[in-house]
Amino acid sequence: MGDDARSRPVFRQVPADMFTFTTTDRADLHTAVMQVFGDAHERLVAALTFDEILAALPGVGWYEPVTDSSLDYTLGALHKYGLIERTQNHTAHYASAAEYERRNLHYSLSRKGEAAYEGVLHAVQHLSSTGALQTAVLDAILDRLGELHDLLAADATPDRRVYAALMELEGHLGGLRASTKQFNGQLQRLLREEGADPDTFAEVKQATIAYLSEFVTNLDGRRQVISEAVARIQQRGVTILHHRALRGADLPTLPGGSDPAPRWLEQRAARWDGLCAWFRPGDGARPRIDQLADVARRAIVALMRALERLTDSRRRGTSTAADFRALARWFATCDNDEAAHTLWSTAFGLWPARHTHLALDDPTAVPATTSWWHAPAVPVSPLLRTTGQTDKVARTAKVRDTAEVRRLRRERVVAERAELERAWRQLATPGPVRLSAFGQLDPGSFARLLELLSRALSAPERHGARHAATADGRLVVTLTDAHSSGRALLRTPHGVLSAPDLLVSISEARPAPPDVSRAPVEAATNVPAMRDAAERAEAPDGASRPGHRGEASTASIKGRSA
Repeated sequence: MGDDARSRPVFRQVPADMFTFTTTDRADLHTAVMQVFGDAHERLVAALTFDEILAALPGVGWYEPVTDSSLDYTLGALHKYGLIERTQNHTAHYASAAEYERRNLHYSLSRKGEAAYEGVLHAVQHLSSTGALQTAVLDAILDRLGELHDLLAADATPDRRVYAALMELEGHLGGLRASTKQFNGQLQRLLREEGADPDTFAEVKQATIAYLSEFVTNLDGRRQVISEAVARIQQRGVTILHHRALRGADLPTLPGGSDPAPRWLEQRAARWDGLCAWFRPGDGARPRIDQLADVARRAIVALMRALERLTDSRRRGTSTAADFRALARWFATCDNDEAAHTLWSTAFGLWPARHTHLALDDPTAVPATTSWWHAPAVPVSPLLRTTGQTDKVARTAKVRDTAEVRRLRRERVVAERAELERAWRQLATPGPVRLSAFGQLDPGSFARLLELLSRALSAPERHGARHAATADGRLVVTLTDAHSSGRALLRTPHGVLSAPDLLVSISEARPAPPDVSRAPVEAATNVPAMRDAAERAEAPDGASRPGHRGEASTASIKGRSA
């Protein structure tokens, strides 16, 4: 059960109602009664009666009158929380029934109550104390390590001296850890603090810099010596050290309780691992004492920078912080939002961007997806900043003649349409033909053919064929794997495409629209030859067999210079 308790997180081991007595409406009286029990525990008084508790309250600083009912309520609440125990004294003699009721019950702190009271004392002490980086603690740790090494070297030394030296070593280590954590917290708060009094603020930070510098200087000469002392004890045997200290501890074994030796040895091993983590880690990690030195050095640099900023602010007639405070006062005295907006624009110069609506004479000349970094510059009139207008105020300008722009657009559209029609007519087949029948193609037709083949190969295979259509639905392409071992070579001005010689059928799905370009179409393919190839492909020996996928995806382009 002890191992399970130690394996659980700390927040799951603290009882929920252990410190409830400090949060109730009668928290002051509850805490005062707990302090009475704590003082009695220090004097080794086993239990207190009702009258003894009532008489001891002024001794802990409670001078207000307390009624019997209030004290009885407090004792009942503390007993409900499990902080005190109530026992009856049947051996005493009582003169009356009232005396029996008041003196029969004896109250004492429970184990949970002792822990709660110690927790409150530790919290109060922590709030009132200050951390420190004392090199004297490092000297004490080094002395105790040397003493333990000498005791282990001499077998005739008493084990009680080993136990005492080990306990002192662990106490110094615990003090070093607690003081370091507390001082680091205070140091970080000092780094974030901006003192109201510049003189006091500078004096405190200068004293802190001198304190940290002295500690870092003394630390560099001691950490290596402590690490070597830890290594010497490890050579002697840490297990031997702990067992000798266990014999010198004389731990009592209570009737019906478990043996405390394993738990005690486990605690000593954990404390020794903590000592090694600080000065000589076994896993090759960086010692915590080095991390402490880094924290001190960074704090020195941060404090010196803060002092430098404070000195600069004194040297200058004003500072950025003072400027912002003055500006804030001006904003606070503004009569309305319009005056505040005017002050904002005057102070920061954030004027609206009135030139972003300007464009070229032909807005469609540059695509909307073009980045501003690559778009051509747009002329901006100098009058835009001074008057807010792009041009001088004059008579109405003449209406721009856009006939030439429309003519250029129309010619571009007609040329693009003619090129597309030419490519589709070149690729249309009278029936299934081999891919090699296309022969040589111009770059535009070759790009259209690759687009059709890509669409067909991306379509699912049905009954041994793949069907696809163009984006406008005009052409339909059918791709069939004829299981031919031959390769098709399509030549273009930019290279040669090598692919399996598949059966390809490209036909129109609907009648073609009238040719807007009326330009002659020069077919690059031999239509009679393609018709002969289609007739040969329909022969029984060249019939395609369904169920096999094409290998057009393995096509490779053998590039050559155009």
